[in-house]
Amino acid sequence: MFEWNEAIQIMINDIEDSIKKETDENLILKNLSDKLGYSKFHTTRFFKKLTGLTFKNYLRLRRLSYAVIELRDKKARIIDIAAKHGFSSHEAFSRAFKKAYGITPNEYRKKPVPLVLQNKINTFDRYFLGLGECTMKKVNEKQVKIYLVTLPTHKFLHIKNYESKGYWDFWRLQENIKGQDCHTVCGLLDSIKGKLDGEDNVIGQFSGQIMGYLYEENGKIAEAYGVRLPVDYLGEIPKQMLCIDVPESEYIVFEYPPFDYESEGATANQKMDDAEKNFDYSETDYELEMCNNRVGYSYHDPDKYLKTLRPVKRK
Repeated sequence: MFEWNEAIQIMINDIEDSIKKETDENLILKNLSDKLGYSKFHTTRFFKKLTGLTFKNYLRLRRLSYAVIELRDKKARIIDIAAKHGFSSHEAFSRAFKKAYGITPNEYRKKPVPLVLQNKINTFDRYFLGLGECTMKKVNEKQVKIYLVTLPTHKFLHIKNYESKGYWDFWRLQENIKGQDCHTVCGLLDSIKGKLDGEDNVIGQFSGQIMGYLYEENGKIAEAYGVRLPVDYLGEIPKQMLCIDVPESEYIVFEYPPFDYESEGATANQKMDDAEKNFDYSETDYELEMCNNRVGYSYHDPDKYLKTLRPVKRK
């Protein structure tokens, strides 16, 4: 039923791998479609149907996203960055860059501002498509680790929603808010340097973007999505986002070890939910502090962990 979703995802993964390894010969449409066992015609048709972009446009925008990070962080010549990412000349690179972002590469290098980078598109997610966890796996004996940490004062750059119930519902609702959809927000967050989680030169998944839970003085709780930044961060704040100061606080941490997303994602989430639900605070010196403008965080990085931080205070 989802044969094309999976096939196009393989293609997208190959594009990503080729850009990172600078193996442009693998980015020829014929080579990619031949690997899938389909014609170029059918491959391009389903690529556009499932991603909303043509193969050519997606590849160009994804290459530009990597080029943005290099312009921001490295001192290489612009022409060298252009050639590295498949552009035939400085002029071709500048035209494509300005068309995508409204400024030239040279202007961006002089003043790096938040830009909407092209996210890596995901056309095949077992949970989003309703396929559930792949059951062909060994019995899972992993357990949730529980411990305390102290996070120093920092900033949280984010968007928030008072109505959503979980990650997928959050982005479903945000799609209706101009400039706060998943593509725009995640693309902007990718371009911001100085994130406290993840790595600045990582584009897309696992780049330091996290869910947040804002516990406000009026008793409201908002789900949020954003990045943690140093308290002295002075960079530009995208106009559709909020940036708040989060005071130093102790947190109780629920952490599940590295796992395979497709075969273990549901199990990992269930074990995390059970651990939080069944944890007995009466046996500790702490209690939850879900008020007074505290913030909780949730990290989803299967290569490292599934992790939730809830603010606590001593009784």
